[in-house]
Amino acid sequence: MKTINIEIISDPVCPWCYVGKRRLEAALTQRPDLNFTVVWQPFQLNPNMPREGRNRQDYYREKFGHERAEMMLTGLRQTGAEEGISFGSDANAMAPNTLSAHVLMHWAGADDCIDANDLAEKLFCAHHVACEDIGDHTVLARIAAEVGMDVNNVTARLAAREDETIVKERVANSSARGVTGVPFFIINGQYALSGAQPADVLVSAFDQIVAAD
Repeated sequence: MKTINIEIISDPVCPWCYVGKRRLEAALTQRPDLNFTVVWQPFQLNPNMPREGRNRQDYYREKFGHERAEMMLTGLRQTGAEEGISFGSDANAMAPNTLSAHVLMHWAGADDCIDANDLAEKLFCAHHVACEDIGDHTVLARIAAEVGMDVNNVTARLAAREDETIVKERVANSSARGVTGVPFFIINGQYALSGAQPADVLVSAFDQIVAAD
């Protein structure tokens, strides 16, 4: 069975990354004759976000302006509904620094017993649907436990800021590869697709790779 390797460069606070994940999953189901490996690579849309985060509505309005922010959110909810995502709204929701969330993904990716794709889904859902603060270590530890990670171990390692330097280096590596926005898909180390591509675009890329081989 032909194996296709997919790197997903993303940030859990990016709504289009959540849409892109759902579209990728739809594409994978259309090619059951292929074997896929998925590796998550970190990217921070705002690495300078304070570690305690900021109010999300205030941050969006400051970054995009009130009117544009509202238009973007309306469009996202429509797109999300098409992909089975119910983007939530909460006046107290936080825009977090995602470094700790990426550290958690780094640990999951290094552990064969943990499904990193499941963890990514839970992080996306916690932030975008439940409006939880995924910069909060208590929230991250609970999510980690839901995918089978040891809650006490995760809590202690997050508090010690373990592996943050490694994750920052991986973020820098993504930028060095020319990635300026996410989601960004690298297929078999040579084919690159930027943005939340429709499933049929991804399927076409898979088919081109198989044909080329």
